[in-house]
Amino acid sequence: MATGITDTTHAVEAAAVMRLLSTRPRLLCLGEPTHGEETLLDLRNQLFRQLVEEEGYRTVAIESDCLMGEVVDDYVASGTGVLDEVMERGFSHGWGAFPGNRDLVRWMRAFNADRPASDRLRFAGFDGPLEITGAASPRQALTSLHRSLATWADASLLPCTEDVLDGLLGADDRWTEPAAMTDPARSVGRSAEAGRLRLLADDLVALLDAQTPQLLAATSREDWQRTRRYARTAVGLLRYHHAMADPSPSRMTHLLALRDSMMAANLLALAEQGPTLVSAHNAHLQRDRSSMRMWDHPLLEWWSAGALVGAHLGERYAFLATALGTIAHEGVDAPPPDTLEGLLYALPQEHVLVDARRLAAALADVPVAPRVSPTYRYAPLDPGHLARVDGLVFVRDARRT
Repeated sequence: MATGITDTTHAVEAAAVMRLLSTRPRLLCLGEPTHGEETLLDLRNQLFRQLVEEEGYRTVAIESDCLMGEVVDDYVASGTGVLDEVMERGFSHGWGAFPGNRDLVRWMRAFNADRPASDRLRFAGFDGPLEITGAASPRQALTSLHRSLATWADASLLPCTEDVLDGLLGADDRWTEPAAMTDPARSVGRSAEAGRLRLLADDLVALLDAQTPQLLAATSREDWQRTRRYARTAVGLLRYHHAMADPSPSRMTHLLALRDSMMAANLLALAEQGPTLVSAHNAHLQRDRSSMRMWDHPLLEWWSAGALVGAHLGERYAFLATALGTIAHEGVDAPPPDTLEGLLYALPQEHVLVDARRLAAALADVPVAPRVSPTYRYAPLDPGHLARVDGLVFVRDARRT
C-alpha cells in the first residue's frame, strides 16, 4: 500500500464529512459510479440520515425527473398518496423500484410525521423529464406555467391562451417519438410549431420574472418556486427537442450538455431554498468535464452539472465521490493493484471516507493507472480528478441483497 494512505481515512460519518469541509455547503453531493446498487443506496441513506439529524439539512434531491418528484415531495411532506403509487409515479428512470430509494422515502415521511411544516424534510428530483432514449412532451411544464400565471397575473399580459398552446403542442407522441433519438429527421423540435412555442415560453418566463412581487404577494413562496420550476423545465425541454432535430455531428454533445445544464439550474434553485443533500452519478456531480462513448460516436465531452454549479457556488458546493472495489454480479472483479481502486482495495474496511486532497498529495509520486471497466454500467473514478473532489467514499464490495 502506498505510504500515507491510511492516514487519509475516516469512518463514513456525518461529523467526519464536515471536518473535510471549510464550511457547511449549501449543496452537499454524494456521487456513485453506477446506478442501482443497494450497497451504495444503503450507505447513502445512513449518511444522509446523519446529515439531516446532526447538520440540519432539510432537502434531499436525487437524479430523477423534477416534475415527477413533486409526487414524492407531497407524500413526504404531508402524507399525500400511497407509498406504492408514490414510488411508481414519483420517480423516472425506474429508480422507484429500488428498495434503497423506497427506504429513503419511507424514512423521510416518518421523520416528518410529528414536525412543524417549517422543519420538515422535502424531496426533489433535479433531472429534467429526460430519458437516454428521448424526452417528454413539454405539455405539462408549459401548461402548468401558463395556468399559474393565469391564476395570479393580469390575463391581458399573457402572450396567448392555453388553447393556443394546446394547438401548437399537438399530440404528445409527436414529441416522444422513440426514433427521434437516433434520427434527427424524426424529431418535431424544429417544426414551425416548436419554434412558436419557444417564443411563447420565453414570453411566459419574462412575464413570471416581471410579475414576481405581485405573485409573491398573491401566493406562497413555495408556489412561486414551483412555477419557476415549470418555467425552467418548459424552456429546457423545448431547447432539448430543438437539439434533437439537429443533424450536425455535435448533436449528441449538445444534448448531453443541455441535460446537465437543466440539472444545474434545478440544483441552483434548490441551493437558494436551503441546505440540500444531493444523490446522483459521479459524472453529473464532478467538477471536471464529463465524457462518454455512445453508439458509433467518438468520445463525447461536456461540462457536468457539478462543474456548472461549482462555478457559481464555490465553497458552498461540495462533492463526495464514491469509488467501488468489486461488483461481482456485474463482472467487475478485484481492481488491479496499480489503480486508485486497487490501492484502496488493500484497506481492511468495508467502506471508508477518504480525504481526497490529502490522498492526491500522498500519491503525487506514485504511478496510478486508470481502471478499465468491463461494463458500461460502471464508471471507475478518474485518478486525475482526485484533487478536485472534497471527499471520497470507498466501498470495497457491492453485493446483491
